[in-house]
Amino acid sequence: LMAGVRLRIGRLHGYSVRFSPFMPNRLACAASQYYGIAGCGELIIADQDAHGWRVSRRLEWPDGLYDLAWSEEHENHVMAASGDGSAQLWDLGLPASGPLRVFKEHTREIYSVDWSQVRGERLVLTASWDQTVKAWDPARSASIATFGEHTSLVYCAVWSPHDAGVFASASGDGLVKVWDCRAPGSRVTIA
Repeated sequence: LMAGVRLRIGRLHGYSVRFSPFMPNRLACAASQYYGIAGCGELIIADQDAHGWRVSRRLEWPDGLYDLAWSEEHENHVMAASGDGSAQLWDLGLPASGPLRVFKEHTREIYSVDWSQVRGERLVLTASWDQTVKAWDPARSASIATFGEHTSLVYCAVWSPHDAGVFASASGDGLVKVWDCRAPGSRVTIA
């Protein structure tokens, strides 16, 4: 990496940035106009070459994008979380004609998305301001489970990198909960 290099994303505000797990010189940024309150969003892909970092793709979405997660199995797959309550699966190997699939069940903004890093587990989590966390199999159009014990906005949900099916969520209700997808209800609540 080159020290002190700036990568401008223009009129947008960056909300999340992640390096590709496959390509060390590629990163993605989820961005929104007007602080995510109004306007569109973009999934911005940047690549580093001998001349430094440059924006290589800009994938537009009609609402703000707040988070993103790279697939651990497919080098070109990125999931983005949006203010319209949808998550989009983008394939960077295809021409920019829109997402491969759109997942829409949340009734409010999705503020967090996380792709499981446990090998063989192809699941994605979305955490929403509708007070729920949903688990998705990207090959299916409907969520496979909804977790709804929080009493306020859910800001983040992340998979355990060690235990298949286990994740944690953090909410505006002041609680962190630990869940297992194979059992009903949270396993642990941390106040």
